[in-house]
Amino acid sequence: MRYVASVSYDGSKLYGFQRLNRHKTVQGELERVLTKINKTIVYVKGAGRTDRGVHAEDQKVHFDLDVNIPESHIAEAMNSMLDKAIHVREVKRVNDDFHARFDVKYKIYEYSITIGEYNPIMNDYTFYYPSSLSIRKMKKASKYLLGCHSYEAFTSGERESYNSILYSIKFKKRKGNISITFKGKSFYRYMVRNLVGALIAVGSGKVEAKEMKKMFGSKEQYFPYTTAPASGLCLKKVEY
Repeated sequence: MRYVASVSYDGSKLYGFQRLNRHKTVQGELERVLTKINKTIVYVKGAGRTDRGVHAEDQKVHFDLDVNIPESHIAEAMNSMLDKAIHVREVKRVNDDFHARFDVKYKIYEYSITIGEYNPIMNDYTFYYPSSLSIRKMKKASKYLLGCHSYEAFTSGERESYNSILYSIKFKKRKGNISITFKGKSFYRYMVRNLVGALIAVGSGKVEAKEMKKMFGSKEQYFPYTTAPASGLCLKKVEY
């Protein structure tokens, strides 16, 4: 029987999503408790792999169980054994051909930037930027990122394809806090953090907004940017 679960976690207390032999990860923790529940080994497949330090409110995973347990009881049992940095919000039964990664319609990521006095308590949950940023310029630059493109210049590592679709990029500013929300089909390694870094380069006045469009169709960065830290990134929603 196949199930899909909605999982939230504090990425600052984990070594990313993908299982590792010597470190605590989201996938590793989920598989550990599910194997105890199922009495045999359970493998978990996620909608995507978040890096170390990246948070999630609605990561989706699927897994198969041999035992017949009510959905609500599965979530309850998992939460009783999971590390407190991870919480299963909901578990639902799905068709046996469902796949948490391949069936995704879109994902929503949010990146948080704080401009103002440094707060060590919030350091793991936002990116403290030391100077002002022009939201107007960043919005203008973001328009060049929308649509279907090859995002190779914004992706770390090698892939067969870098093509994806960004449906929207929205900005909110409130009391020195800036949030940038990305809605798209697929997000590759460091892609959101690199997009944020490029937008910050524009917002800080180092690069003109129109230069953003020159980043497409090339393996090399047309202009340099710094990858934004993992602390400010959160996977907000995965939709099927």
